[in-house]
Amino acid sequence: MSLVTLLPFIVLIGAMILMTRSAKKKQQQAADMRNQLQPGSGVRTIGGMYATVKEVSEDTLLLDAGPGVELLFAKNAIGAVLSDEEYNRIVHGIEHDLKSDVVPDDASSLTETDEPSDDASAASDDKPIDLGKKDASDDATDETAESKDDDKAADKAADKAVEAEPKKTDGESDAK
Repeated sequence: MSLVTLLPFIVLIGAMILMTRSAKKKQQQAADMRNQLQPGSGVRTIGGMYATVKEVSEDTLLLDAGPGVELLFAKNAIGAVLSDEEYNRIVHGIEHDLKSDVVPDDASSLTETDEPSDDASAASDDKPIDLGKKDASDDATDETAESKDDDKAADKAADKAVEAEPKKTDGESDAK
């Protein structure tokens, strides 16, 4: 066999080795994280529940999920160990350094001057702008005129269509 024939197999085997190495590294990091758990740490389970570690055993953890709620979990069920700040932000809603960026309730406080401009006051003093509404009597006369024009146009189009079609004689048929 030639080297060109073996090259795809070599590349495939190399890719498989690299993928298994990275998976083993991730598993090792997760195991180290679980082994370093201490009472008082905030954790998130693989099911998405947030709790505080109360006791650590060889293969299990006793988690405090709230007042009077203690749950026994396997160490493998811990998805992440959270920092104190992240745990407090998620569970208790305590946020740090985010309260300085307060957004005002209305946009009037964002403008430089509190006084309305002269252009705005002048526009409000003018007579109301006609937005194109018409009286009911104007609408009725316009609709009847438009419907008569539409009927005439439709009749002319139908007449042209009939004239454009060739007329059949008695012996012709479309089927073959």
